[in-house]
Amino acid sequence: MNTTMLRSLLGPVKPIARKSLEAVNIDPRVAKAVLVPPKHMHGGPPTRRMPWPRRRHFGRDERQAVLRLMDREIKHGGAIVYNGPEKLAYCSQFSDFMGGGYTEAVSSGTVSVYVALRALDLEPGSEVIVPPITDAGGTMPVVMCGCVPVPADSLPGTFNTGVDQIRAVLSDRTRAIVIAHIAGHAVDMDPILELARERDIPILEDCAQAHGASYKGRKVGTFGSVAAFSTMFGKHHSTGAQGGTVYTRDTMIFARARQVTDRGKPYGAVMPDGNVVASLNFNQDEISLAIGRVQLGKLPGFLDRRRNFAQVVRVGLADCESVEFVAAPAETESAYWFLMLRVRPERLSCTVAEFAAALALEGIGGVNAGYPFYPTDSPWHRDANVFGESGFPWSLHQEKPRHYQLPNAHAANARILRVEVHEDLGAKEAGQLVAAVKKLVRYFAKT
Repeated sequence: MNTTMLRSLLGPVKPIARKSLEAVNIDPRVAKAVLVPPKHMHGGPPTRRMPWPRRRHFGRDERQAVLRLMDREIKHGGAIVYNGPEKLAYCSQFSDFMGGGYTEAVSSGTVSVYVALRALDLEPGSEVIVPPITDAGGTMPVVMCGCVPVPADSLPGTFNTGVDQIRAVLSDRTRAIVIAHIAGHAVDMDPILELARERDIPILEDCAQAHGASYKGRKVGTFGSVAAFSTMFGKHHSTGAQGGTVYTRDTMIFARARQVTDRGKPYGAVMPDGNVVASLNFNQDEISLAIGRVQLGKLPGFLDRRRNFAQVVRVGLADCESVEFVAAPAETESAYWFLMLRVRPERLSCTVAEFAAALALEGIGGVNAGYPFYPTDSPWHRDANVFGESGFPWSLHQEKPRHYQLPNAHAANARILRVEVHEDLGAKEAGQLVAAVKKLVRYFAKT
C-alpha cells in the first residue's frame, strides 16, 4: 500500500479520534505526547513532552459573580448599567489594595493612560517623556492629547528607564513624565521623583505590567501624581477581555479623571445641564467589574505563585554563565509579568532568536527573543500622520518627529529572552525551564 492510499484511509480517523478525546475531556495534545515517541534533539529527548500549561485564571467564582448580576437584574427589572454598585465596590477594593486613594475604572489600559494624561490638564504641544520600550498603547495617548512623546533611553541592560536618561531629554517644553514598570520590575523612583520635584513636572506611572509590584515597601502606582493600569485578559488581574483603572491620591486629578471618563460630565452633579469638558464615554461596564472584583481577591495569590516560579528559575540558573536570570532591582519586589533571561551570545554558537526557538522544541512555552516594542519607531510617529496630513502636534512648533537612537534599549533587546509567566506554572515547569536552558547551553557552547 502506497503512502497516498494510506493517508486517504487514515484521513477520517483523525477528526473522529479528536472528537472522542474531547468527549472524555482529554486534550488531544496530551494524548499525542503520551502515544508518540519523542524525537531526539539537541543531544537527547525533549525536556518536556506534555503541552506547556495554559493559564486558567478564570473559574467558577467569576462565573457566579456574573450570574448573580444577571439574576439580580432579571429579578428586579432594569438593565445592566455602568457607574453602578459593581463599579463602586471594585474601585473601593482597588483603592484598598493600593493602600488608600481614589480609583476610576475605565474601558481599557490604553484609555487609562489617556484619561490620566487628560487629568493632568496639559497644554497642546507639551512634551511628555515616555518609556523607550512599551506597548504602543502606553504612548499613543500622548499624541491623542495633543502632546509630543519624547522617549528616554533605558538603563544599561534593562528595559526600564533611569534618572540620567530622563534628564538627558528634558527640555523647557517638558510637562509630564510617563514611567512604565516593564515586566513587573519597579523603576528606581526616588531620584526621578527628586528631579521631577525640582522641575515641577508631574509623573504618570504606567503600571500595566506591574500590578502589586513594590519599591522600597510601597506599591508602584503610589509614587507619581497619577497611575494607569491595564486589566485586559492577559494582565495579573483582569476585568475580562478589556479594562483599566486610573489611580491617584490627588482629589483634583481624580475629579478630572471622572469627568474625562464620562463624556466630560460635571463630577458629582446629579442632573448635569451640560458637559464641562469635551470627552468620550470611557466607562467600564458592570459585568466586567463584577469579574474584576473576584480577580482582585485572587491577585495576592497570583503574585505569590508568579514569584515562586521566578525564584526557582533564579536559583536554578545561579551557576549558569551563558544565560543568567535578570533579577528585580535592589529594594524592589517584582510582579513578574514576564521573566527576562540575559543571554551571552559570545559564548554560544547560536543567536538569541535561535536559542528561543530551540527552547520551544524542548517543550518550553511562551519564550521569545527580546521585547522589541519601540513606540516612536511606529509609522504614526515616523510619518506624523496622527491627524491627517496636519503633522499635529509636532507642527505646533514647526517641527517633524525626530528619530531616537535608544542605544541601551536596543542593546538590552539583543540579549534578552522573554519568558511568559502565569499562575498555573509551578516548580515543575520552572525546573524544566532551567533544565532546558542548561541543556541548550551545553549543546550550543562554543568550543
